[in-house]
Amino acid sequence: MRLDDPAVVASQYATEAPLEARRSIYASAEGPDPREVAFAAVAEAAPERVLEVGGGPGELSERITRELAAEVVMVDVSPRMVELAQARGVDARVGDVQELPFADGEFDVALAAWMLYHVPDLGRALSELRRVLRPGGQLVAVTNGRDHTLELRRLAGDRAWEPRFRREEAAAVLERYFARVERRDTDGWVTVEPQGVQRYVESLGGGPVGEVVDAPIRVRTACGIFVAHR
Repeated sequence: MRLDDPAVVASQYATEAPLEARRSIYASAEGPDPREVAFAAVAEAAPERVLEVGGGPGELSERITRELAAEVVMVDVSPRMVELAQARGVDARVGDVQELPFADGEFDVALAAWMLYHVPDLGRALSELRRVLRPGGQLVAVTNGRDHTLELRRLAGDRAWEPRFRREEAAAVLERYFARVERRDTDGWVTVEPQGVQRYVESLGGGPVGEVVDAPIRVRTACGIFVAHR
């Protein structure tokens, strides 16, 4: 199953249920929180105007608005995700990162957290993100490493999403569009109960499956936060 297949993405984010099933496994995560590292990277720039693309339910956009007093616009291809973000008070709009409806240089920071691996034309998306940043602006991009949730993906078998735009390759890709790229890794572990494993595997599509495991399993986490300077 391809992460950048528009039909798969539309199905996965038509409601919040699949996303929440996958995110729920991180409740007992050990190690640095990549969301905090990403937020800190945005805060370092002291931005006045921020664009978040693929922001999902809008938690990061809401936090940036509240804690950094920045003006934030969020764009997502999923009408349901936009609806959830708007309920948080976020200026959220349905849109595509491959064709952003903004003028050149409108934003100080762009944030793309766990979403660039969903984009069919990654080069076009990165060109657009660079375009809407002011000179000296920066993109904060978050993605997963090759081994992220490896144990769960092995259990999912044919259902597992193929990793794309992994942290191992991300810097080289970003350097084609940005002047300088910094990488900040967060690695750790999470213990997932059998019910959580079940929900995770079923969230990948195809309906219910038989019992996956009968005991908790340890799952590695491996994320990369990239700060790409225009």
